[in-house]
Amino acid sequence: MRQQKWVELAEVKRELAARDWFMGTSGNLSIKVSDEPLTFLVTASGKDKRKETAEDFLLVGADGQPAEATHLKPSAETLLHVKIYNKTNAGCVLHVHTVDNNIISEWYGEEGEVIFTNQEMIKAFGLWEEDAAFRIPIIPNFAHIPTLAKAFADHVHEDRGAVLIRNHGVTVWGKDAFEAKKFLEACEFLCQYYVKLLLLKR
Repeated sequence: MRQQKWVELAEVKRELAARDWFMGTSGNLSIKVSDEPLTFLVTASGKDKRKETAEDFLLVGADGQPAEATHLKPSAETLLHVKIYNKTNAGCVLHVHTVDNNIISEWYGEEGEVIFTNQEMIKAFGLWEEDAAFRIPIIPNFAHIPTLAKAFADHVHEDRGAVLIRNHGVTVWGKDAFEAKKFLEACEFLCQYYVKLLLLKR
């Protein structure tokens, strides 16, 4: 199971790296390996995610700490992944920093959320009604990770979702790697579209 999950997460990392969504070693990814006890693979801190090595991921437990002896350190934001896995049945969490999602998080930051409507792409989130709206909450970018994780956890209620951290990036989660990647791609499409629309309207 662990090796299968490793391969699955590595494939997602490869696809996102091809889109250049890991600038400056930013971003973090994880995938659940077991429920009892909770363990998941998460990206190791400080790695160039455009490269593929045997040290790309490490296994951590429900506290976000390594579940076995290793010299690797989990991503600094692993605690956010912990909140998701402890509160939901999600199987995969993806976090990337892009210019567009940072612009959207800043543009709508004071409102505390961005609302996407009249966009075909929101069907990726299961919203099929003609007047459907997809909301992504925006939280402050607290430097203190436990504080950031607490603010983040306030918006984690379902097995799939997305949260923007202001001027930091977007975190999405889903039942598995396929769903999480679909949500991330849809979020990025919406952010890119809105940025271009805002520029054209000025």
